[in-house]
Amino acid sequence: MTPTTDSTPADHGYISEKDRYLARLKRIEGQTRGIHRMIDEDAYCIDILTQISSATSALENVALWLLDDHLRHCVAAAVEKGGEEADDKMREAFAAITRLVKS
Repeated sequence: MTPTTDSTPADHGYISEKDRYLARLKRIEGQTRGIHRMIDEDAYCIDILTQISSATSALENVALWLLDDHLRHCVAAAVEKGGEEADDKMREAFAAITRLVKS
């Protein structure tokens, strides 16, 4: 997804936790490879579904961490400045939350 603003990567709130995000995503990647392997090896359906549920939950947690960082950093900074940028960031955050709860 392309950024909706002209911020530079250094402006993103998650940068200070980047290693934590990457480590978690690497574990999720391993989980999805495991699911692939389970299907390839004809594992029991419920066991596969359990692993899919675990991977889905892990991705949702990463999304929530990112949302928290976005609200605390990007949105808070825009609100402090005020004006149209604040309104845009609030709309953007609301749209992201809507997508998360609908998935």
